[in-house]
Amino acid sequence: MRLPGSGMVGGLAATARTAARRAVTSQYPEREPELPERTRGVIALHEDNCTSCMLCARECPDWCIYIDSHKETVEVEGAARPRQKNVLDRFDIDFSLCMYCGICVDVCPFDALFWAPDFAYAEGDIRDLLHDKEHLGKWMDTVPPASLPEAKE
Repeated sequence: MRLPGSGMVGGLAATARTAARRAVTSQYPEREPELPERTRGVIALHEDNCTSCMLCARECPDWCIYIDSHKETVEVEGAARPRQKNVLDRFDIDFSLCMYCGICVDVCPFDALFWAPDFAYAEGDIRDLLHDKEHLGKWMDTVPPASLPEAKE
């Protein structure tokens, strides 16, 4: 049988133990946090691998990926006829809409999208969160080497 008020005494004891501990506060702008290597921060684009297949844009639940492309004729030496190649004109991700689910990275069959560990890309204006292919390509420098496609020799 429990004594009346024992629950309140137990709650106050837990509060006193927590209040007696030293606070652990990360001073973020002065000290960068130590993040694991595979941290999901921002989506990076390897433009050379993108074939404009539109899978990422179609599978995105937020419809925050915008792709425009055109076809060019490419002469291949030894081929009977010229080939068609998609040329990427526009690849934008609106990070104000993105929910960072990673579906676009998972469905890309050509290894054009990667997770980069960068997370400090806040903007003062929400309209500046629409990043184009040049901006997305700059984050490829920080993608961990374990997730990059193997070089073909």
